[in-house]
Amino acid sequence: MADGWSTPIDAYCERVDPSFWAEPVNALTNLSFILAAAYAFHSVRRDRTLDPGTGLLLALMLAIGIGSFLFHTLATRWAALADTLPITLFILCYLTLTLRRGFGLAWLWAGALGLGFLPLSGLIAGGAAALTGGLLGGSTGYLPALGALVVCGILLRSRNPAAGRGLLLAAGLFLVSLTFRTLDQPLCPIFPLGTHFMWHLLNGVLLGYLVLLMARMPRARGAPAAQPA
Repeated sequence: MADGWSTPIDAYCERVDPSFWAEPVNALTNLSFILAAAYAFHSVRRDRTLDPGTGLLLALMLAIGIGSFLFHTLATRWAALADTLPITLFILCYLTLTLRRGFGLAWLWAGALGLGFLPLSGLIAGGAAALTGGLLGGSTGYLPALGALVVCGILLRSRNPAAGRGLLLAAGLFLVSLTFRTLDQPLCPIFPLGTHFMWHLLNGVLLGYLVLLMARMPRARGAPAAQPA
């Protein structure tokens, strides 16, 4: 019998057996994260806006693509952790950088609030799951991140209108991708391929866009936003 970490997981419509290549479309569409990271890296290098924070986000994008590929091929508990951990780190790092660059908070406060978002998001996701009766499935775990994009986008518009509008645009795209993720199981009887692959494709675009948006935010309190060369 497999140990706990090797327990097979069947979470998506496309998977019909526990074999390695049971989700070929879900697996291959993780290339969107790799390609988006490569494009974003090229753009920030060209515009001379590459910095440690942006570099960290790009590295996490690569980790997201690799981790998600592992989960949609191996489909075990440890592969699920390899999938979700980079996503969680990307959300926390992006929020922290937004609080620092967009709102000018000191690193201590930005980091503390970023870390505090983790337990808060768990409470929000749990409440949303209870209110919807599990109708949204695992997608409730991403509602706090969607809410953070909306709140930060609205509040940032008075300080940096371009960044505020950008975050709201990202929230709209995230809502669309989250809808595809949520519909994967409900539509499975009539669309056996499922819709999870659209979550990958759209989120590759989303994360690449967010990295480019971050690269153009100020580097310190009161500093002008970076602009492409």
